[in-house]
Amino acid sequence: MGRYSQEDGALQSLRMAPYFRAMWLHRLLLFLPHLLPDRAAIMSLTIRSLHVYPIKSCHGIDLSEAQVDRAGLAYDRRWMIVSASGQFMTQRHWPRMALIRTALTTGALHLSAPDMDDIEVPLDGSQLSETPETVAVWRDTVPARAEAAAVADWLSRFLNEPCRLMKVDAQARRSAKLDWVAQWRERHPDAAAGFEGDHFFGFADGFPLLLANQASLDDLNARLAAKGAEPVPMDRFRANIVLAGDDWAAFDEDLTVTVDFDGLRVALVKPCTRCTIPDVDQDSAAVHQEPGRTLAAYRNLEIGVVFGQNGIVDAQKSTMLRVGGQAEVELDF
Repeated sequence: MGRYSQEDGALQSLRMAPYFRAMWLHRLLLFLPHLLPDRAAIMSLTIRSLHVYPIKSCHGIDLSEAQVDRAGLAYDRRWMIVSASGQFMTQRHWPRMALIRTALTTGALHLSAPDMDDIEVPLDGSQLSETPETVAVWRDTVPARAEAAAVADWLSRFLNEPCRLMKVDAQARRSAKLDWVAQWRERHPDAAAGFEGDHFFGFADGFPLLLANQASLDDLNARLAAKGAEPVPMDRFRANIVLAGDDWAAFDEDLTVTVDFDGLRVALVKPCTRCTIPDVDQDSAAVHQEPGRTLAAYRNLEIGVVFGQNGIVDAQKSTMLRVGGQAEVELDF
């Protein structure tokens, strides 16, 4: 579980100061012609798509509906590939992981990859090791159990790297980044009710959910087209929930406080900083220079290059989300 101290929070606040100044200016320019007495604006959006990534950094699954609770979407990043040295593996260094496709069938996680026989992992945990061991995800340590040796051999042969498949232990308690959650609560005290306590999740980098704005991708692709570059699909950004709406402009997610899915609220607490994975074609595993180069030219903040927003959930029970379903977002400006 991550650690948080007052010193960490102070340093984080200093690093974030340019981001908040930029967002304040953006808000002012965006809403100056439409200033209203209230500080918040409510917009209606549509769920454009839903995506789950059962194995961290492997190919995702497009869903028509998904169960969501405080830990995020069901089965999202519940498994992770770990090297022989104990390091978690991602497309940053093993882009071929994009070619490992997963499917959730009745009772099993189905794995397939080019030139490999398919293999299945039981969802009931019947092939897990008896004893949990500790694995690391960035600065967090998480108890996990190894899947069967046959799965480890399958992955090792495809990736040409000795590795194992680990599943987050049922008793694991990993919290979202507490400094960012605390800062969000301080900035939005009127919206903070219901988001108390820890927000547990699996092997995602830092938060249970990642939301993206279709208009932001359209804006990025327009910039790529102006340079003569090919457009990129949303799967480069590995979001869980993609939202769209006529009035939700490009990067309005930066201004969004909460998203309400028929009573289930998601707080957008941190911009998603981007590594090189968006440059990996998720169908071919080819590594390109775009969209990273273009994003870095206009979305490079003090904390890094950002696209999308990380979220936490206030739900005490699970709720079903469906593509085409409605959502309301609250913007603060």
